[in-house]
Amino acid sequence: MVLTLPNLLTWMRILAIPLFMGIFYCPSDWLSHSEQNFIATVIFTGAAVTDWLDGFLARVLNQTSTFGAFLDPVADKLMVAAALIVLVYLGRLDALIAFIIIGREITISALREWMAKIGRSKNVGVSFLGKIKTISQMISIPLLLYHDKIGENFNPQEVGTWLIYLAAILTLWSMIFYLKAAIPKASERN
Repeated sequence: MVLTLPNLLTWMRILAIPLFMGIFYCPSDWLSHSEQNFIATVIFTGAAVTDWLDGFLARVLNQTSTFGAFLDPVADKLMVAAALIVLVYLGRLDALIAFIIIGREITISALREWMAKIGRSKNVGVSFLGKIKTISQMISIPLLLYHDKIGENFNPQEVGTWLIYLAAILTLWSMIFYLKAAIPKASERN
């Protein structure tokens, strides 16, 4: 494995997960709840930005690799799962929503691996619906992490809750879309 700048950014996202989760275990005399919320939001947002940046740099610097293509979505899914678990722990997200989103990611990852083994990976490539789901998730999670009101009128918790529910609906919809595309192709092999 060659350590390229894009792969280094991906590894940094993975290594940031324990720091991200550990913020909420700091004693209140070290960090106030508002400071914990702010730092966790910055870490998660930084991870989301590097998720885009590492792919961009890999293409621009011609440093794409099969290892990078494997590691990048793993880092993304681990960070999102960690954030959802933290949000459930903090009582800011219903466990069912976290289960839907994490369960879909596991299901689709397994489906993609299976379809690749039978030579049908193009049938479960990333869809536009999946991208909209990801955008909704990546906006809602920092809002839910930040939690504290901004000004007198903007409530990140309320907006984040609506967006995470939208993400959960899109999650189920995109999972059905992928399964409908894959199952007929898979059954042709049997």
